[in-house]
Amino acid sequence: MQSNDARIFLHTAVPTAAAGVLAVVLSAVFAGGKGAIGAVIGALLVIALMGMGLVVLQWIAKSLPQLFQGIGLVLYVVQLLLMVVFLAVFKNTTFFNPRAFAITLVAATIVWIGAQARAQMKAKVFYVDPAAAQAQKPETAGSST
Repeated sequence: MQSNDARIFLHTAVPTAAAGVLAVVLSAVFAGGKGAIGAVIGALLVIALMGMGLVVLQWIAKSLPQLFQGIGLVLYVVQLLLMVVFLAVFKNTTFFNPRAFAITLVAATIVWIGAQARAQMKAKVFYVDPAAAQAQKPETAGSST
């Protein structure tokens, strides 16, 4: 992972974790201990799924740049579908509060997407590699004596 990729991950994971902490506190106040557990699981799930997606997307951007946009769209759809599956599987659980889990999952996802959009807009990433451009310059034509 390059430094700008790590910076984008950091600038998305930190606000999401902060939103998760806020959700845990609010869930503990309004839904008790089971609410706090649900909020923790929801926030960790978002950070894990979206973080893995970001790593995959950065790998695709470097190895298969022509497929970047298409795979990016498919990746977001798959991530959101996986979250819906988690919501459906755990909707009747008694281990944690499913409502706190669902609200935290949605809120943390919105925070992640917003933070990622902001980090991408603020990132100063070259779309032309200056080192590669210098390496590909043809030598000047001239007489060789």
